[in-house]
Amino acid sequence: MKQTINFYDFTEAFKKADRQNQFSYKGQEALFDYIEEYEDSADEEVELDVIAICCDYAEYENIAEFWKDYDEEEHQTIEDIRERTEVILVGEEGFIVQQF
Repeated sequence: MKQTINFYDFTEAFKKADRQNQFSYKGQEALFDYIEEYEDSADEEVELDVIAICCDYAEYENIAEFWKDYDEEEHQTIEDIRERTEVILVGEEGFIVQQF
């Protein structure tokens, strides 16, 4: 049985899993929108698994923060990162990547 959730339910699931600080509020909004768009385009329902999301995605305030985890020479720009993985923009400089 599947349950349809809204953004409030999505954020509450992160709180219940004690992962409310894994992503910023804007990051959670961007992830929620991304997952909903994926479901619509793929015509496939996605199971909400907070722990899996936290393992699969990471949020960065800017590219300099990203370079602390990934090679700067290979990933000079957001477009370079997009060639390697999914990128979800958050605000003006922030972004979420599917970790690789």
